[in-house]
Amino acid sequence: MIRVVGLGYADEALLPVEILQILKSGQPLWLRTEKHPVVSWMREKGIQFQTFDDHYEEQTDFASVYDQIVASLFQLAKKESTLIYAVPGHPMVAERTVKLLLEQSEQEGVKVEIVGGTSFLDGLFSRLRFDPIEGFSLLDGTNLNRQQLNPHVHQIIGQVYSRLVASDVKLTLMEVYPVDTPITIATSIGIPHLEKITTLPLHQLDHEEIFTDFTSLYIPPHRDPLDLPRRFETLVYLFERLRSPEGCPWDRKQTHKSLRPYLIEETYEFVDAVTDDDVEAMEDELGDVLLQVMLHAQIAKESESFDIYDVIENLANKMIRRHPHVFGDQQVDTAQKVVQNWEAIKSREKSQQKRTSLLEGIPQGLPALTLAYKLQKKSATVGFDWERKEDLGAKMMEELLELFQAETKTEVTEEMGDLLFVVANLARVFEVEPESALRDACRKFRRRFEYIEKKAKEIGKNVQSVTVDQMNQWWNEAKKTSG
Repeated sequence: MIRVVGLGYADEALLPVEILQILKSGQPLWLRTEKHPVVSWMREKGIQFQTFDDHYEEQTDFASVYDQIVASLFQLAKKESTLIYAVPGHPMVAERTVKLLLEQSEQEGVKVEIVGGTSFLDGLFSRLRFDPIEGFSLLDGTNLNRQQLNPHVHQIIGQVYSRLVASDVKLTLMEVYPVDTPITIATSIGIPHLEKITTLPLHQLDHEEIFTDFTSLYIPPHRDPLDLPRRFETLVYLFERLRSPEGCPWDRKQTHKSLRPYLIEETYEFVDAVTDDDVEAMEDELGDVLLQVMLHAQIAKESESFDIYDVIENLANKMIRRHPHVFGDQQVDTAQKVVQNWEAIKSREKSQQKRTSLLEGIPQGLPALTLAYKLQKKSATVGFDWERKEDLGAKMMEELLELFQAETKTEVTEEMGDLLFVVANLARVFEVEPESALRDACRKFRRRFEYIEKKAKEIGKNVQSVTVDQMNQWWNEAKKTSG
């Protein structure tokens, strides 16, 4: 059996009676490290012990050190009826070796008993004067990421034993907190003559070499959400505030229907940014799309229909269901099979919704060209399709002829619609998204026509006074120079 005891966070004055008795019991005693204020007292009392400090010299990283210590402990324990293993602080607080002992004890056939001890947290709660029941988290400075951070609670970050670790912690904190957030550096709490508490702004955290094996950081709760713009919760708060009685008159009067054109407009502006390969514009326009999503979700929340978290949950569940090759055990090896699989799963889900038509799930509010494309794509899934591309080409020529034979405005409109519908189908057969293709053609036209305007201006004319032959010449120049 291995009995694990904690040496506490300070000197021998804080050791519980039970642990004092165990240390003096004469049973084989191993310390993870002798770097602890209790050790000098143990030597004075003649308490015999050995340490694993040599493992720190033999290994290049802490994970390997801890693995080696645990392996050594199990080997030693199998030779003794009871082995005492002493660690700094409390065995169950930020002590990796104890966690490994507990995980592997059954497999090794060795019982592990946790006796206890005082944690460095006890000292921090007292010295920094906060009650953890208000909300508290303890994080590892050597393995910190922004998802772990919760600015609304008291946070202690342990294992900040060097300036290098502090630098990494600072960069992570700055992803969430303002750069002037006060950070308290607490070192050797409860240890006479060594205790030191320093508070400085976040951006100065790693400016000095003031870190030791006994250093932790404390961050108080951040009360103002407006100072935390990178938090999703802040975004939720903003839209709740905008729609509140004390909020913005324009935002308060909006409805799902009144916002429809804005969502479409912002989506197309993002598409333009993608077409231009303008990363800054993409970032901005994607934010505008998200703005519309947040407004719709807040409006729905007020009517108790759903909220943004329902939207997120629904999306997450959908992505998991429709990616069984990622989140399950299904094997899919090509993008085409992924699309087929997605459509099959989607079809099964829709069939459970008791829809009366295969086309029911296609939004009628789509741009007409995209709507035509999707209607024909969906109908083709059940075999309602052209057998050959050439037959569809012949159909397009037939519709073109009928357009020129049309006599009334009504007939022309109808035949033009038929022609465009066939063109959309032709795009599907050639695996081209028609909306994107047409938008690219429009951009190309704009680019070439602006070249004509530029050339006209260079000779002191406006485009209205230039001959068609001259414009055609410049058009051909534009094709050669800018595509």
